[in-house]
Amino acid sequence: MLDQLGLADELAQHCFACRETVSYDAAGNQVDGRGWAFMEQMKDTAWDFSLVLRQKYQEEIFRHALRELGVELDAPQALVGLHVDASVPLGGYRVSATLESGTTVKCKYLVGADGGRSTVRRLVDIPFDGSSSDDRWVRIDGHVSTNLPKPRSYCAIESPTHGNVLWAALDHGATRIGYAFTPERQKAHQTFDEGAAVAEAVAAVKPFELSFTRVDWWTIYSVGQRVARRFSAHDCVFLAGDACHTHSSGAAQGMNTGIHDAVNLAWKLSLVLRRLAHPQLLRTYEAERRPNVEQLLAYDRDIARLMTLQLPEGWTGDPAADPNVVLGDVMAAAATFSSGLGISYAADGLLNVQHPTAPPSSPASSSSSPPPPVPRPGHRAPDVPLRKPGTLEPTRLHRETPNRAIFHVVVFVGERCSATVASYHAFCAALEASPFLLPPSSPRHASSAAAATPPIAFLTIPARPGPSAWEILGGRGPVGDGVDGVSSKVFFDSAEVKAHERYGVDVRRGAVYVLRPDGWVGTVLELERGEEAVKGLEAYFGRFLLRGRGGATARL
Repeated sequence: MLDQLGLADELAQHCFACRETVSYDAAGNQVDGRGWAFMEQMKDTAWDFSLVLRQKYQEEIFRHALRELGVELDAPQALVGLHVDASVPLGGYRVSATLESGTTVKCKYLVGADGGRSTVRRLVDIPFDGSSSDDRWVRIDGHVSTNLPKPRSYCAIESPTHGNVLWAALDHGATRIGYAFTPERQKAHQTFDEGAAVAEAVAAVKPFELSFTRVDWWTIYSVGQRVARRFSAHDCVFLAGDACHTHSSGAAQGMNTGIHDAVNLAWKLSLVLRRLAHPQLLRTYEAERRPNVEQLLAYDRDIARLMTLQLPEGWTGDPAADPNVVLGDVMAAAATFSSGLGISYAADGLLNVQHPTAPPSSPASSSSSPPPPVPRPGHRAPDVPLRKPGTLEPTRLHRETPNRAIFHVVVFVGERCSATVASYHAFCAALEASPFLLPPSSPRHASSAAAATPPIAFLTIPARPGPSAWEILGGRGPVGDGVDGVSSKVFFDSAEVKAHERYGVDVRRGAVYVLRPDGWVGTVLELERGEEAVKGLEAYFGRFLLRGRGGATARL
């Protein structure tokens, strides 16, 4: 997601790229397949590693990116009052936010991303359901000296006194140690200060040695899981991140989940604020994010107990099972969810639409191993290698589909043959005649075209390269080529035809994928149906988009 927002390259300049994990038992013996081992199995992305960069450094990069767009973040500010005027129509300035300084800010929408003790959540009277346990955890960052065999990795140490201990290599040469601070260990400290945090960290990583040459930060907190009863109020006040849900740091999902919230909500807000989509589109934010948050909390309840050497509540397996082994199984089962690569949204007949005439998956595969599942509506679109026309230099699908709050219609043309060329030409002709999907192409309508351009870009992907995209496409440019205000590009598939293969596209038939602005699949259509495929696109976008040359409005 951050890659498609144009932020990942700058994050990579400062991060620690962790590609290695290791686990040690209580005696210091290396054990395989436990702890963070799932991090070494990430697929379908160029970012197939853990990008480790502490939040304060990420936030500074985000602030700089905002400044380049002319936005200055003024924080922190204390919010003391919030009023929603229900008499103002949705989309108007119905929210009044009063700051501690006495200033009142009027806005159309307000997003509360103000942490677990959210003032916004309290002011709109949204309960925060859940509970906290008696367990207390400690996290401490700093520069260390150690005899741990692999200190610059993601490491789990199975301590009999401090639970499943986290050892994480961080950015800027730092290391994070995380451990359970049990009631038994608490007896040794009348007060818990930095010295106590260091002493317990030293004890937690035994039999390995540890000393801190510098402490950057430490914290102690109670473990619990909570979720807001509603993710919004009055259709114009939204909660995101810790304001919406809190949990342990056991699976390192806090900031990840908050970013998923922000990205899911932001593109929808952008379309609504630009009057390109119906305001009711914003209701899909909670519909999509809540099931994932609840799944995260369910995982977290189990992981939090296992990390303190307790079996999950309601455990029906072997009562003598080793919690460290069970933890490895749970984290492996949650691997794609924890990495974010497996986050999915249910079919809803609106944004995630399983079309009745979706193309059948291609059985072809260049690998002897079973192919991964073909991406379906509501699932993340895999990143795949592509080639630019002319130079044939490599690029990637995610690089060419940036998140600018626009949809991408990706047309997999397949092999060049009479059938696929005919299908593509029929599809293009029908689409270019659509009163909803493309603005007028006549130069005399240039201003009205710009005003009527829907938030849709087009990518055309032939299976094989050639000296001329025009020739490969059978004597025409890509769909929408030359239409004012429309982005339309051609990219060739890789030499191994990996893009068609990964998306399950039969190269003899082609397919049309709609990718949402956030990079998830919206719907899939058959290219060979030509005009019917275009009607499918019109039906899909007509559910929530407002703009079109024919004055079409969303049916939402």
